[in-house]
Amino acid sequence: MNVEKAAAAVGEGPETLRDWVTQGVVPEYTGEWNRAAIGKVRLVKRILERGYTLEQVREATEQGRLISGQLVELFGVGNETYSRTQVAQELGLDRDVVERVAAMLGVGAGDELGEPDRDLLRYIARALEVGLPLDAMLQLTRVYVRAISQVADAEVRLVHLYVHEPLMRSGATAEALGQEMLTLTEDLVPLAAPLLEQLHWRMLSHFIEQDVVGHMETEIAQDDADVGLMLVAIAFADLAGYTQLTEREGDLHALDVVDRFLHEVDTTLPDHARVIKTFGDEVMIVGPDPAALTGWAVALRERLAEESRPRVAVHYGYARYRDGDYYGREVNLAARVSGESGAGQVLVTRAVVEASGPELRFEPIAAVQLRGFADATELFLASAQAEV
Repeated sequence: MNVEKAAAAVGEGPETLRDWVTQGVVPEYTGEWNRAAIGKVRLVKRILERGYTLEQVREATEQGRLISGQLVELFGVGNETYSRTQVAQELGLDRDVVERVAAMLGVGAGDELGEPDRDLLRYIARALEVGLPLDAMLQLTRVYVRAISQVADAEVRLVHLYVHEPLMRSGATAEALGQEMLTLTEDLVPLAAPLLEQLHWRMLSHFIEQDVVGHMETEIAQDDADVGLMLVAIAFADLAGYTQLTEREGDLHALDVVDRFLHEVDTTLPDHARVIKTFGDEVMIVGPDPAALTGWAVALRERLAEESRPRVAVHYGYARYRDGDYYGREVNLAARVSGESGAGQVLVTRAVVEASGPELRFEPIAAVQLRGFADATELFLASAQAEV
């Protein structure tokens, strides 16, 4: 590819590309504008837009801190772009749907769509054709984007921390480092798709089974206003004194404690309960059975070491499911109750007490005025019946 075509592909002038080659920021250029050189130009352009100088880019390139341009270009799928109106007409979608999906993908307002964007919208159009309602499809797309963004971010950061940085510390040349990273990426990327596919099918099978069983207990929505409203047990759990532990023992030790806590949560949850999200050392858990979730919380408290003993709050009520998460007054109430619990305590509301059996013991604590709620909330300390 000549310099004029390369410049057009990256949105820069030919003289700019020649200048960058002369200044040593595009060592991938070896007399021909191949995909490695073009990939590096794209990378340099983005770095300069963030306020760095060409000298800083050159130094980082020489130190091996900037990965090979060929690695960047490895994920290129062509330079074709399409207007949003063009894509909407081609796929039979409303322009508003195209706009909303583009926003989810992080495409700037008014920017044209690339080939991957058009292909993704084609799948969405097909899902709508086979009968999935638009609102459900948009929610599902948003969940996919968030989940895959987290996966991709973890992939890049972990490879950087465990491969890229050790290579830089080893004294490898920038050329050798770039080639090593390129080889690793070319070997690893083909493994990601089948791994994700297998995990998806496994989890999908699991949750379909849960949903079928859950139909025995779920009330059918009476009208459209109730769609998404679900009767669930909501738990918030975190490590009391985590900030003090960080100050006393340091970040690494505190992170080890959090890792053990999260591992224990993931591996001991009752059937049909699952972690919805984490906030540092805090987790939000939702399940259909308040008694099972409370019993799990009591047992969790006893299993963990004193320094990582959690505090847990459990509530039972109707929450609105949307975008893979749960919202509403009852979720907010459960979060507020969590703030009232102390280290090693499992606090629950009256709704949990009334929905639980004789296996658990509940000691009345007080009627507490929670912030943001007009009426006081009765709180109970939960324990196993065998406890004194």
